[in-house]
Amino acid sequence: MKNNSETQIARMKELNSVLNEASRAYYQGAEEIMSNYEYDRLYDELKELEIQTGIVLASSPTVKVGYEVISELPKESHDRPMLSLDKTKSIDELEGFLGENTGIISWKLDGLTIVLTYEHNELVKAVTRGNGIVGEVITPNARAFINLPGRIPFDGKLVLRGEAVISYSDFNRINESMPEAEAKYKNPRNLCSGSVRQKNSAVTAERSVQFHAFSLVEAEGVDFENSRNRQFKFLREQGFSVVEHYLVNRDNLREKVEFFSHKIESYDIPSDGLVLTYEDLEYSASLGTTAKYPRDSFAFKWQDETARTFIKEIEWSASRTGLINPVAIFDPVELEGTTVSRASLHNLSILESLQIGIGDEVSVYKANMIIPQIEENYTRSSNLEIPDKCPVCGGTTRISRVGEAKALYCTNEECPAKKIKRFALFVSRDAMNIAGLSEATLEKFISEGFIREFKDLYHLDRYRDEICAMEGFGEKSYNNLIDAIEKSRATTPAKVLFSLGIPNVGLATAKTILKGFGGDLMQVRNAGVEELSQIESVGSVIAEGMVDYFSKGYNNEVLDGLLKELNLEKETVSEESPIKDKTFVITGSVVHFKNRNELKSRIESLAGKVASSVSKNTDFLINNDSTSGSSKNKKAAELGIPVITEEEFLSMINEH
Repeated sequence: MKNNSETQIARMKELNSVLNEASRAYYQGAEEIMSNYEYDRLYDELKELEIQTGIVLASSPTVKVGYEVISELPKESHDRPMLSLDKTKSIDELEGFLGENTGIISWKLDGLTIVLTYEHNELVKAVTRGNGIVGEVITPNARAFINLPGRIPFDGKLVLRGEAVISYSDFNRINESMPEAEAKYKNPRNLCSGSVRQKNSAVTAERSVQFHAFSLVEAEGVDFENSRNRQFKFLREQGFSVVEHYLVNRDNLREKVEFFSHKIESYDIPSDGLVLTYEDLEYSASLGTTAKYPRDSFAFKWQDETARTFIKEIEWSASRTGLINPVAIFDPVELEGTTVSRASLHNLSILESLQIGIGDEVSVYKANMIIPQIEENYTRSSNLEIPDKCPVCGGTTRISRVGEAKALYCTNEECPAKKIKRFALFVSRDAMNIAGLSEATLEKFISEGFIREFKDLYHLDRYRDEICAMEGFGEKSYNNLIDAIEKSRATTPAKVLFSLGIPNVGLATAKTILKGFGGDLMQVRNAGVEELSQIESVGSVIAEGMVDYFSKGYNNEVLDGLLKELNLEKETVSEESPIKDKTFVITGSVVHFKNRNELKSRIESLAGKVASSVSKNTDFLINNDSTSGSSKNKKAAELGIPVITEEEFLSMINEH
C-alpha cells in the first residue's frame, strides 16, 4: 500500500509528463491536445503538490529550464571508489551468498551509472562512474533527465547512486529520427551513454533519459535503523524513481528470481540481470571489499538461452547515409519463445572479430532476452569477401572508421537506398511536411524515374495518369498528394536546412544556425567552420559536417533546384527591434496569427524570447482575454507583469 507521499509523487510525475507533452504540441505547432483551461488547471495542481511535498522534478513545467553548453566535460575523483560486482549465472551460488541472511534483490539496469549529490534541497553535482576512480561531471545534463528531482524536501547532504537509462520504446522512437543513427547507436545503453555525456544539455533533454536510484551513499543525520530497505523508502519519499526491489530470504529467493526472469520479457527498461545485496547495513559495512568487488553484493546475470545454427548468407543493408551494415542470416532457431533467423553484426569490426563465413556453425542468443546476437563462431572460416560494390546500386564501396569501428559505405550519391531514406526525411513532418509519401511510395516513384532530386517532387503532375493507375492510388489520393506538395512550397529556411539531411543537423540545430546568420540560408551555405562553431550549441563536428556538405557541387545544385520551387518565409532578426531580448509568454487563442507557434516565430524573428510559464524574468504576457482568471494572468498580476493583447503587441512592433 502506497503512503500519501508516494501517491503525491506518482501524481506529480504523471502531471509532469502530461503537461510537457501538451506544451510540446502547443509550441511545435502541432494539433493541440489540451485546452488552455485544462492546462492551467493541471499546472496549478502540480504546483500545489510541489509546495506540499517540497519536491520539484528537474523537468517540471513550473521550472524555467536553461540548457547549458560547455566546451568539455570536467573530470572529478569519486570520494569512494565505485567497484564492479562479482557475478554469477547460478541460482545455487546466489543462494550460497545469501545464506541465512535477509537480502534485497533488484534489477541490474543496463545504462550509465551516475553519482548524485544534493545540498540544501538542491542538486549540486552529478558525476558518471567513469573508470570507478575518476568520472565526468554532467550536472547540467542530469538536470535534463525526465524523472529526476531538481529539488527535494531533505535539506542535508545527500549522496546516492543510480542508473541513467533510455527505455526500449524511447530508443526505437529516437533512433528512427536521428541523423546517422545506424552508425552511432546500436542499443539503448550506447544511446544513453552518448546522451548523458553531451556537451549541450539541450540534446540530453531531447533523449528522454531516466534515472533510477539503486544505492544511498550518504544522508546527513538520518538514522535508517540498520535497514537498506528504509533507505530505498527514504529515496522514494524524496521523489526519486527507485529500482524495483524486494526483500528476500532463502525461502523465496528462487521465486523472486523467477518473477524477474518472466517480467524482463516485456520490461521496457534495459536490464542485464539482478543485484542481490544484504539488507543489514552494519553487516554489509563490516564485510569490506576485495581489490575488485564489494563483499556485500552479488550480480546475477541472465542465463541466456542459446541455440546452434549455421550461417546461410550475409545480407548487406544500405541506409540513407551510405552506411552498409552486415546482417547474418541463419537457419531459424527458437529463442525465448520466438523464432529467430537473423542478427545484425553492426559493422566490419564485429564481423571480422567473429571471423564469420558462409556455412559457419554459430551459437546465437538474445542480449537481455530481446536483441538477437551471435555469441560464438565455432568454425571461424573467415571465407567472407567484403563487397566492393553496393548491393543496391552497384556503386563503389569504401571502408571508413566510425569511432573505433570499421564500417562499409556506398560512395554513389545516386544510390536508390540513400535516395529513399533521404526523401523520407525530406517529406517528414518537421521538414517539408508532405503527407502521403511513405517509404514504399517513394521507392515506387524513384524506381519509375518520377523523382531523382528534391525539386522533382514539385512536378509530379507530369505523371498524373501513371500515379493514379498505381496500386493503392487513385484520383482522390493523387489530388491529396498534390495539395500537400503545393502547401509545402511555403516554408522556412530552417525547415529547408533540416530537410537536406546534413549529418547531426536536426530541426532545433537548423533553427539555431539560421538565427546566427540572421535567417539567411545563403550565408549559412557559404560559412566556414570557425564561423559556424561560434554559434551556441554548434560544435566542431556539426560545423565540419556542414562545410563538407556544402563543399560538394552536387549538393549545391540540388539546393538551388529546390529553392526555385519554394516560397521562403525569411526568418530575419532585426537588430533595431523594439522587443529585442524581451521575454514573452503566450496564452489563450490568437486572431491575427494562424496559431501560437506562428506568433512565437514572429517574436523570435525580432530578437525576442518566448517562455512557457510566467516568472519574474517575463516582460509581457500576451492574452487577448486580459480579464481571464487563468493561472498565467494571476501570476502576471502577482508579479506586476503587463498583460497585452495581440493588437497591442502588433502596435509595439509597429505592424498595426
